[in-house]
Amino acid sequence: MTVIRDAGARRIETPNGTMTTLASPTQGESRQAVWRVDARPGTAGPVHAFDTESVWTWLAGRCTVQLGGEWVEVAAGDTMVLPADVLRQLVADERHGFAAIVAAPAGVNVYNPDGLDTPDACDLVPEGTRRMPLPWAR
Repeated sequence: MTVIRDAGARRIETPNGTMTTLASPTQGESRQAVWRVDARPGTAGPVHAFDTESVWTWLAGRCTVQLGGEWVEVAAGDTMVLPADVLRQLVADERHGFAAIVAAPAGVNVYNPDGLDTPDACDLVPEGTRRMPLPWAR
């Protein structure tokens, strides 16, 4: 059994919030990656895709999720299963942001499925067709 203490959890600041690794191959030797997202109010994440399915459970706040061109609003207590290889974008509630727990297979990669250099991309979403492991899922 491995216990990962909060004080030892890996935290990565992004332009939109904080990603906290709860379990991963390099943190607890897990074959699953589990992380917490704490999104700042009013932020919009980059347009991107994962190469594996991911499960998101919202703990607090609200979020609007674009998945394959469809917009869905979710709030605390809701869970979404996001399929692999579908373009997505998350927009945090203007007043409260959101907190969510995410689970995906370890080694999940992020990429831009259209291979475009989108204006809302950041260093965490590779340009063109390159795929990159999520730093908090490694």
